[in-house]
Amino acid sequence: MAVEVRALKNGPYEVSGDLGGVALKDKDGNPYDLEGKPKMYLCRCGASTTKPFCDGQHSKVGFEAAEAAVKTED
Repeated sequence: MAVEVRALKNGPYEVSGDLGGVALKDKDGNPYDLEGKPKMYLCRCGASTTKPFCDGQHSKVGFEAAEAAVKTED
């Protein structure tokens, strides 16, 4: 199953699929254990206390974001 990344309305990135094949690492290169997890939510508001994961702070800080994909010209 492919990995899918979706921007949730005024919220985190939802990452779903076969996360066992995803290499998510911290600033020191230490991997996060994602084996067996069907989804994860990554912070994009900057306010989470559990970065890189979302802890719901976006709703408390009033985060607003654009979710629509913007076409770029090559």
